Amino acid sequence: MTRIIASRFAQAVPVMFLVAVLTFFLMHLLPGDPAVIIAGDQASPAAIERVRRQLGLDRPVLEQLVLWIVHLLQGDFGTSLILNQSVVSAVAERLPVTLSLALVSFVITIPVGIALGVIAACFRDTWFDAGVMAVALVGVSLPNFWVAILSVILFSVTLGWLPSAGYVPIDRGLWPWLAALIQPAVVLALFQIGFLARMTRSEMLEVLDQDYIRTARAKGVTEWQTVAKHAFRNTLVSVITVSGYILSLLIGGSVIVEQVFALPGIGRLLVQAIMARDYPLVQGTMLLLGFAFVFINVMIDLIYTAVDPRVRYD
Repeated sequence: MTRIIASRFAQAVPVMFLVAVLTFFLMHLLPGDPAVIIAGDQASPAAIERVRRQLGLDRPVLEQLVLWIVHLLQGDFGTSLILNQSVVSAVAERLPVTLSLALVSFVITIPVGIALGVIAACFRDTWFDAGVMAVALVGVSLPNFWVAILSVILFSVTLGWLPSAGYVPIDRGLWPWLAALIQPAVVLALFQIGFLARMTRSEMLEVLDQDYIRTARAKGVTEWQTVAKHAFRNTLVSVITVSGYILSLLIGGSVIVEQVFALPGIGRLLVQAIMARDYPLVQGTMLLLGFAFVFINVMIDLIYTAVDPRVRYD
C-alpha cells in the first residue's frame, strides 16, 4: 500500500510542475500591470517602476519563473500582493468555506445521482426512465450562474426561506451553517447529479444484460437481491471513479457559485486575485488546488482495491 501511494505521488510530480509552469505563463500573458494596480492610477512612472522593482517584475520572465520554482521547493508559495499575507495563510483562511460547500454538495450529489440512475435502469424504457433522463439532461444543460440567480430570487427574495448570501462558520451552530450552504450546494450539485445519474444508468444497464444476472434470475433470486447484491456491486468501481472526478469538479467549480452567493471561499479569492493581477496568489492557489486533485485521485486508487480486490496496481 505504501508503495502504491509513493508511486502515485511520484507520477504526479511532472503534472504539478506542468501546472505550475502553465499557470505562471498564463498569468503573465494577461493584460495589466500589478505594479500599476498596487501603486494606484495616479502614481507617477517613477513610483510604478519602484514598485515593479520591489516585486521583482523588472526581471526577465524566465528568471522570475526559476526564482518562483526555487521558492516553491523551499515551501514558500509567496506573498499576496493585494492581501499582504502569505499565499498559504490566505488559502487556509478560505479553505473551510470551499470544502464545506463541496462536501455538502457531494453528500447531495452521490445518493441522489446513484439512486436516480439505478431506478431508471431497473425501469428501463418506461415513462419513469424517460422522465429521469429528461431531468438529468436539464440538470447538465442549465448554467450554474443562471440557476443560482433564479434560486436566490425564489427561495431568498420571494419566499424568504434561506439567506441569499454570506457564510456562517459551523462553530456558530449546525443549522445556521447548513442554511447558508444548502442553497449554493444544491445549485452546484445539479449538473453533477444529472451526470452521475446518466452514467450510473448506463453502467447498470450493461451489467443487467450480463449472463450471470440472467442466471441469478433463473435460479429464483429475487429482483431486489439481483439488483442490490449482484448488479450494483459490480457497478461500484465505475461509480467510485466518477465520484472522485465529481468531488474534484465540485471543488474547482465553486468559483461561480461562490461569486453569486458571496461566499468567502477559494473560488472567490481566485477571481479577486486574477482581477488584481496578483501573480503569487493566483499561482500559489492553482498549485494548491492541483495538490488537492492529486490527493483525491490517489485516495480513489486506494478505494478501488477495497471495493474490488481484483483491482491491483503494479
